[in-house]
Amino acid sequence: MLNYPAPAKINLVLEVLGKRDDGYHEIRSLVQTISLCDVISFERADVISLECTEPSLLTFENLVVQAAELIKMTSGYEKGVKIKLEKKIPWDAGLGGGSSDGATTLLALNELWELKLAASDLVKLAARLGSDVPFFIYGGAALIEGRGEKVTPLAASAPGWFALLMPPLPKMTGKTKQLYSRLDAQHFTDGKFVDKAVKGWSQDKQIAPSLFFNAFDRVAFDAFPGLEDYWRRFEKAGAKNIHLVGSGPALFAPVDDKAKAEKVCSLLTRQGLEAYAVSTLIPHMV
Repeated sequence: MLNYPAPAKINLVLEVLGKRDDGYHEIRSLVQTISLCDVISFERADVISLECTEPSLLTFENLVVQAAELIKMTSGYEKGVKIKLEKKIPWDAGLGGGSSDGATTLLALNELWELKLAASDLVKLAARLGSDVPFFIYGGAALIEGRGEKVTPLAASAPGWFALLMPPLPKMTGKTKQLYSRLDAQHFTDGKFVDKAVKGWSQDKQIAPSLFFNAFDRVAFDAFPGLEDYWRRFEKAGAKNIHLVGSGPALFAPVDDKAKAEKVCSLLTRQGLEAYAVSTLIPHMV
C-alpha cells in the first residue's frame, strides 16, 4: 500500500491576459503548493475502486477515478487499484484539491504499477484531465502559462507561512466559468506582475507580498455575495495583503511566522470560521 499527500496550492500572482480563440483565457500565474493536504492511499486490486470521506465526491467526475482510468488505459495495465481518499482540503474553493488528487493518483499509480513513465509523460496525461492538473505533477513553486497547462518549475521556495480563510458561502455551479465571464478588458493585464514576481523569486526564492496579485479580486465581492464581510473579518483578525486563492472563495494572507499564522487563525476559529495556518511545501521528486 502507498500513502501519498495531495497538497493544496495558492496563486501568489494570477494574471489573465485575455480571451483565446479556443474560448479559454490566457493566464500567467506564480503558484505554490502548501502544507494543507488530502491523503490518498493506493492498494493493488483487480478493479479500480474509490472510497472517500466526503460521500458527495464519490462520482465518475472525481479526478482520482478519471486519472486511474486514464493511466490504466494508456499504459495497458490489466488490473486495478483500491483507492481511499481522505479529504482535508475544502473543495470548490480555489485551492486545487481535485486537481491535486488527480495528479497524485497519476504519480502513485506510476509507482505502484511499476509503469516507469517519465515526468513528461505524466504531465501530458495530467493535461488531459484539466488545465490545473499538470502543475501538481511537479508541486513546489512554478510559473503557469497558457490556459494552465504550461508549467515551468521554479527553485524551491524559502520557508513561508500563510493564514487561510474558507468563507462559509454556498457552492457555486460552474464557479470558475462564472468568474471568468465577469472579466473584461479592464481586468486583463500584460504579465508584468508575474515578470516582477519571477525576477524576485530568482533572487530570493520568494516574493514581496506587495507583488501579490489576483485578477479575480476586483470581481470577487459581486461574484460571491457575503464575501466582503469575511474579508473584513480576516483583516480585523490581523491579516494584511489579502487575496483570493485562484477563483475563490478561499482567501489567503502572508504572515511573518508560524506563531502569527496560528494567532490569526485562532481568532477566526473562535468566531466559528474555518481557518488554516499553512506553510510552503517543497516539490515532488519526479
